[in-house]
Amino acid sequence: MDRQQRLRTEDRQAVARAKLAATSSVVSSLPKKRFKRSLDTANICDTITEDRIDSKGTLPRKHRIVTPPAFHACGDGRQVVVTEHMLSVPLSRQRTVSVPHAWPVSSIDIYFAVVEKIDSFNKAFFTELAHFTPERRAKEYVEDACLQTADDMMLFLQGGPGFGAPTPVAGISLNGSSSWVASALNQYSRIVLMDQRGTGRSNPITKQSLERLFQDLFQLDNRLDVSSQTPLEELKVSHSESAEKVQFAVAGATTFLAQFRADNIVEDAEAVKNSLLDSRGTSKQPGPWGCALGQSFGGFCLMTYLSKISHPPKICLLTGGIAPMLTPMNDVYTNLWGRVKERNRRYYDAYPGDIPIVKLIVKTLLEDPVPLPSGGKLTARRFLQLGISLGGGSSSFAKLHSMLASAFLDNSDLDDELEFKRSFLKEMDSSLSYDDNPLYFWLHETIYADGPETAPTNWAAHRAYEDLCKANKEFDYKYTSSLNDNAKPTLFFGEMVFPWMADDFQELSGIGLKAVANALATKKDWGKLYDPNRMRTTLSDGSSVAAAAVYYEGQYMDVVDVADVCNAVVNLILTIGKPIFFKTFFCIADMYVDFNACMKVASQDSPLEHCKIWVTNEYQHSGIRDDEATIFSKLHNMATGSIRVPS
Repeated sequence: MDRQQRLRTEDRQAVARAKLAATSSVVSSLPKKRFKRSLDTANICDTITEDRIDSKGTLPRKHRIVTPPAFHACGDGRQVVVTEHMLSVPLSRQRTVSVPHAWPVSSIDIYFAVVEKIDSFNKAFFTELAHFTPERRAKEYVEDACLQTADDMMLFLQGGPGFGAPTPVAGISLNGSSSWVASALNQYSRIVLMDQRGTGRSNPITKQSLERLFQDLFQLDNRLDVSSQTPLEELKVSHSESAEKVQFAVAGATTFLAQFRADNIVEDAEAVKNSLLDSRGTSKQPGPWGCALGQSFGGFCLMTYLSKISHPPKICLLTGGIAPMLTPMNDVYTNLWGRVKERNRRYYDAYPGDIPIVKLIVKTLLEDPVPLPSGGKLTARRFLQLGISLGGGSSSFAKLHSMLASAFLDNSDLDDELEFKRSFLKEMDSSLSYDDNPLYFWLHETIYADGPETAPTNWAAHRAYEDLCKANKEFDYKYTSSLNDNAKPTLFFGEMVFPWMADDFQELSGIGLKAVANALATKKDWGKLYDPNRMRTTLSDGSSVAAAAVYYEGQYMDVVDVADVCNAVVNLILTIGKPIFFKTFFCIADMYVDFNACMKVASQDSPLEHCKIWVTNEYQHSGIRDDEATIFSKLHNMATGSIRVPS
C-alpha cells in the first residue's frame, strides 16, 4: 500500500474513531462470557454452555470476507459493491442436545452476501480490501462502517427449505426500477442475502457431505450381498455388525439434520446482523434489522423470528409466506391436492394436446423405468413431480409444454417403438433439484411440525394422496393413464415429498439415508416454531410492523360467477373480522400455500391479526420474482403507513 493509500485509510479510521467517541465509550464492564463446547465422545450428550468470551466482552465471531469485493454497474448512475462473507456459528444453540454420539462438527459456516451502494470515495476503500486476508477484510469492513444499529440494513430470507439465496447479478437483478433489491437500496444502505444453514455456500448438506460426516451411514450401500430395497431392520439379522453401525449413524444424522430448521435459521440471521455491527462503542444489546423480506418458506422463518427473537425485524414483509400454523397438517395436504388438481385443469385447458402425451409417457415408464444420467431412475411417479412448476409464473405452463413436446426421439408416429431423447432425460435430471438440494426432501414436511403435538409428520402428503386415490380414482395416475379418455387426464403432482423418492433419486438413495428420511418423518419431539401470543403482542405494541402478500386460490370461474365472487369476498371479510385489500379477482391461484389457512392466521384475535394483508390474484407464488419492485414497494409502503392499504 503506497503512502497516499495509507493516509486515506488512516483518515477513514480517524473518522470511525470519532464516530465511536460520539456515540459511546468502549465498554469495560460487560459480563464476560464465552461459548465453551464440552464434548465427551464416550457420553451420549453434546453440550454447549455459556462461559467467558474475551477481555473486551465480545464473542469471537470468526467473521471473514472470503473474496475481494466485486463492483457492479446498476444503471441510473449507480454502482454497487457486493461483499461475500462467512461467519461461524454453533451447530446447535440448545443447552443440552442428546445424540447417540458426538457430532462430527460443533459449528458450521453461514455464507451471506451484502449489497450496498458506493461512491468514488467508498470504492477506494473497497479496492484496498482486496490486499487483506479474509479475517482482516471483515475487521476493516466492520470498523469502517462503524454501525451501531441495524436500522439501515435489510435481510432477505429465501424460500425452501433447502435452497440458498439468489446470487447477486447472476440470480437476482440489481438493475433499474424493476428489481426489488434496487428499490430496497433506496430505503436501506445494505441488503443482506443469507444462504440459510445447510444450503448454497453455508456448508451445504448433500449426500456427498454426509458421506464425510457420517461414514458409517453408508456401510451397507453398494454391496453385492445386500439389496438396496432391504429395510435396515431386516439387515440387523443377516448383517448385524454393519447394521448396528448404520443404525448408530442414522440416529446421529437424524439429530444433526434436525438442527437445520427455522428456529436455528433465525438465530443465524441474528448472528449475521451482529457480525456487521461495531461492538466497540456500545453496551446495549444490538437492535433489530431495519427490515426483512421473507419469500414463501422465508415468510415462515419471519413468523419464527416474531416468536423466538426478542428484537425481531422492525418491518416484516411476507410474500406467499404465511405458515398455516392453525391448520392440522393432514388438512394442509388434503387441501393442497385440491389446488394441484385445479392447476392441472388449467394447464390442460391451455394445452389439451398434452393429455395423451402425458398418458403415453406415464404408461411407458410404468412398463419400463429409464436410467438417468445422474444415476437415478425416471419412473412414472418421478415424471409426475414436474407438476411442482405448475404454480410458478406466467411462463411455467409453456416451459412444461415445450419439455413434453420433445420427450421422444421420434413422436411423429406414435405406433413406432418409443425412445426418450437423451436431452429430455438430462432435462428431467435438472428440472427436479432434489439431488442438489436434499434438505428439501428431508425437512420439507417438518416446516409444519410445530411442537410435539403436531408430530410426527409421517409422510403426510403421501398419506393424503393414498386416501384421495381410494376415494376418487381421478387422482390415481396408474388408473387414469390407462384410459383413452381426454376428459380424465393424468394429474401431475405438486409441492410434496414422498418416501419412494429415496429409491428414484440417486442423491437421496441408500439404506442408511432411507432410514434417516423415515426417522425424520417419525420423529415425535420436534420443538416449537411459533408462539401465537408473542407474535400478536410484538405486532400490536409496534415493536415490529408487518405486511403480507397473499395469492388467492379460487375456483375456476366465468364472468357469470361475479355475484358469487362478491358474496364470497363479503363473507371472507366478515369471517376474519378486519379489512383486507383485494386486487383483481379472476383466474386466481397460489398452488403452494393455502389461502384459507393463511387468512385464519391473519384473522381477528389470531397471531398475525395486526399484519396488513394484500390479497391479489395478479401473481402466482413466484410474484416477488415476476414483478419484484412493485410487490416490494407495495408491501413496504403498507407496513410503514405510506399508503393506506387496506384503507
